[in-house]
Amino acid sequence: MLRASGETEGLKPNTTKTMSTPSETQLEVATTREIRKHFPSLERIHNNWPVAYFDGPGGTQVPRYVVDQMSDYLFHHNANTHWQYPTSSETDAAIEKARQIFADFLNASPTEIAFGSNMTTLTFHLSRALSRDFATQDEIVVTDLDHHANIDPWRRLTKECGAIVKSVKFDLNSGLLDQKELERAINSKTRIVAIGAASNALGTINDIKYAIELAHEAGALAFIDAVHFAPHALIDVQELDCDFLAMSAYKFYGPHIGVLFAKRRIFEELDFPKLIPAPDYAPENCETGTQNQEGMVGAGAAVEFLASLSGQGSIRPGLEKVFNVTHERNMKLFTKLWDELGKMSRVTLYGPSPDYPRTPTIAFTISGVESSEAARRLAEKGLFLSHGDFYAATVVERLNLADEGLLRAGCGIYTTAEEIDRLIEGVAELARE
Repeated sequence: MLRASGETEGLKPNTTKTMSTPSETQLEVATTREIRKHFPSLERIHNNWPVAYFDGPGGTQVPRYVVDQMSDYLFHHNANTHWQYPTSSETDAAIEKARQIFADFLNASPTEIAFGSNMTTLTFHLSRALSRDFATQDEIVVTDLDHHANIDPWRRLTKECGAIVKSVKFDLNSGLLDQKELERAINSKTRIVAIGAASNALGTINDIKYAIELAHEAGALAFIDAVHFAPHALIDVQELDCDFLAMSAYKFYGPHIGVLFAKRRIFEELDFPKLIPAPDYAPENCETGTQNQEGMVGAGAAVEFLASLSGQGSIRPGLEKVFNVTHERNMKLFTKLWDELGKMSRVTLYGPSPDYPRTPTIAFTISGVESSEAARRLAEKGLFLSHGDFYAATVVERLNLADEGLLRAGCGIYTTAEEIDRLIEGVAELARE
């Protein structure tokens, strides 16, 4: 079990009147104090403590702008799609705007962006569509580092079409994926390589560019789970050349909705289960039934909000600036948290050290205190942390923590140095008992 030392070799991301966004004339990325003003939830007090939300890896807080945009749609434009009256046309326009925003976010085309209930549902839907062309003994490669939303939809195919699933292990000491095993797992029988861009449990950032190259060299498709990665680094699907990429808007300050990118050619070739009258064209051939249209609007608004923090007019250049600045801020906070918790004799840290590419998400245990009990007691001081396995059950099992579980704290764009200090002291109190 680790105190991760970095010894293992590894790698050296419809306007409303009530809308409130950062000033468009602002020259620099908004400060953390300025950003916090947009989040009403940060005003919450619990046991006389201001709440510090460290549960962002499981779902972030939402700014007013996102809710304003969703309520404006529901109050003034709500309708079903593709009919010849104003609110239906406005709904069509709102959805297309959301697709365009995510196309800018990922450097893709709007016809390559589909929405769904969540990343898990989208991945099950995609896996079943792909499996219609699979033969018995075709192989799928996943990893032990992944959230089970990027494991179980593929494992299900062992029952449905006789596919074989191989899972690549990670180093227990460093939290890094075993690159050599990944290379050995991919061969001429491989049809899909499904890999997480970042571990939601340990914060490990994988070399997905290399994994995609390995998949394509073997004639396989590459599916990227970017749910934990997307809040921390700006993604370029053209540069990556991935075939599919999935993420969840509620991990980057939006509503509970999933987003799936697929190369248009592949989208159009896939035989998704669908109703006969439903569209055959991409990306609507992937979207079954009436969608969460207000969620689409809110997801687009979340990306707009992030871009607006740069003070620039266009989305992608603004996002690039914001992601660079906020990730640097958060890694400074994370590094202090890592270093201070690492000094505590009863605290064990898991995952790569700050010397390696990673997200500002820390996983740890306190000897003698189960994760659920530690989380409850920290919550009494207004410190909200996740605990358990976070659906990354294989990670926790391999760390021999299935019964105890992990504590997890993540830094978001609203996390402050004072909150980090409070968390350090809260953990220290538990570790001293």
